[in-house]
Amino acid sequence: MSALGSCFIHHSAPGADLRTDLLRYAVYRDGIRGDDVSEITGLWRDDFVAFLIGSGISFDGALGRAGVQTEEHRWVVRSTLPTVPAGRFRGAMVVTMRWLTPTEAITATRITARFPFNHGAPIHIGDPAAIGADLAAPLFGPPVDAIPDGLVPVFWACGVTPQAAAEEAKIELMITHAPAHGFITDIRADAVEVT
Repeated sequence: MSALGSCFIHHSAPGADLRTDLLRYAVYRDGIRGDDVSEITGLWRDDFVAFLIGSGISFDGALGRAGVQTEEHRWVVRSTLPTVPAGRFRGAMVVTMRWLTPTEAITATRITARFPFNHGAPIHIGDPAAIGADLAAPLFGPPVDAIPDGLVPVFWACGVTPQAAAEEAKIELMITHAPAHGFITDIRADAVEVT
């Protein structure tokens, strides 16, 4: 979290400027997404606070080294799992789903549990309906008709959850990374592994 009004987060990315160092930003007004922009210097205000939330993509290197595929079968979907409300911010959890073999699912659970700052272990393995995962209308990825033979859906909490809560709260102005344009810090993912 940045200091009030600061566009710098020194401990995560010394010298980086959150107003200019993403390739694309999504701008929301009253919960409605407008046009994406390439910098937000003119939108930055003294009352802003920035948050950097670890990404599930951060543990892909560890998964790959353990033999778990990370390049395909990935979706971001809404679920019906409730979150803990904080003032006007509330809503259901957004989840990242990957289809893995049963062996990969066990390995992925063991490995990702060591990354609690990057979403940690799966929150659900198995039937998407059990958590109300909306595979027909994913936020990222094509609609899902059927789970491929030999694979099981594995779900992790997703960093889009607080963004969805802020959208629902219809805050006056919110700026996020545009999908697939996240902020990259100087912290190596393996440095936050808990062993």
